[in-house]
Amino acid sequence: MSDMAARPEIHREPVGAEQFGIVQRPLSRLERLYNEEWLRKLLILVVIAGAWELYARWLDNDLLVPTFSDTVRALAAGIAKGVIPARALASLEVLLMGYSVAVALAAVLTIVAISTRLGEDFLETMTAMFNPLPAIALLPLALIWFGIGNGALIFVLVHSVLWAVALNTHSGFRAVSETMKMVGRNCGLAGLGFVARILIPAAFPSILAGLKIGWAFAWRTLIAAELVFGVASGKGGLGWYIFESKNQLDIPDVFAGLLTIILIGLFVENVIFQLVETRTVRRWGMLS
Repeated sequence: MSDMAARPEIHREPVGAEQFGIVQRPLSRLERLYNEEWLRKLLILVVIAGAWELYARWLDNDLLVPTFSDTVRALAAGIAKGVIPARALASLEVLLMGYSVAVALAAVLTIVAISTRLGEDFLETMTAMFNPLPAIALLPLALIWFGIGNGALIFVLVHSVLWAVALNTHSGFRAVSETMKMVGRNCGLAGLGFVARILIPAAFPSILAGLKIGWAFAWRTLIAAELVFGVASGKGGLGWYIFESKNQLDIPDVFAGLLTIILIGLFVENVIFQLVETRTVRRWGMLS
C-alpha cells in the first residue's frame, strides 16, 4: 500500500453564472398566448365557424346548410323573442331531474357493489344487460308505463345516464390500490366513511369521466325523446323546437336550435366540469 502514489488534489475555480448562458429564456407574447388553453379552444371554434360559413356559401342552398351568419341571426332572433330561452329552460329542467336521479341511483348501486360480492355481481350483470340497450328503444314502453309527460322523459334519461356513471365509478373504485385501502382501514374507517374518505377521492378522475359521459348521453337522449313526445303532446323543449322548425322549413332555426345545444354543452364542459376538475383532481395532483 505504501508503494501506491497519492491521488493528486483537484481544484477548480468557481464559474460565474454569466458563463452558463441563458438558463431560462423568457417566453414571447405569442408563446404566452399559445399556452392559454381557452384561447386555443377559441381558435378551434373560430376555424370551424369559418369553414362552416365558407362551405355554406359555396353550397348556396339554405334548405341544406344555412350559413353560420344566418344561423347566428336566427339564434339572436329566437333569443330576442324568448322562444329559445324558454325551450332551453324546459329541456334543462327535465334533464337535470333525470340526471340527478340517475347519479343518485348509480351511487347507491356502486356502494352496494363494493360492499358485497352479490352487489358487485348484480351491478356487473345489470350493466352488461342494459348499458348496450339504446334509451330511445325504451320510448314505447315509457309511453305505456308513464304516459306522455316528464315522467317518461325522466325514465329514458335515467336509463341513458345510470349505467355509464355506475360503470365508470365502479371501475374507478376497483382501480384504487390495496395500499390506500389498507391505510384507510388502519385509520379505523369503514362503511360510508371509508367510501367518502378513501375510495371517492382516489377514484374521482374515473367518477368525473363518468359524469361527463352521462351528461352527453342525457343530452342526446333528451333531444331524441322530445322529438317524439313533442309531436305527441304539442309541447316540448329544444327537440320539439327543432322538429317544429323543420316542418316549417325554417332551416336556420333548426341550426339555431342545434347551435343552442352545442353552446350549452360547451359551457357545461368548459366551465362547470372544468371548475370541478380544477378544484379536485388537478389540485390533488392526479392530472397534469
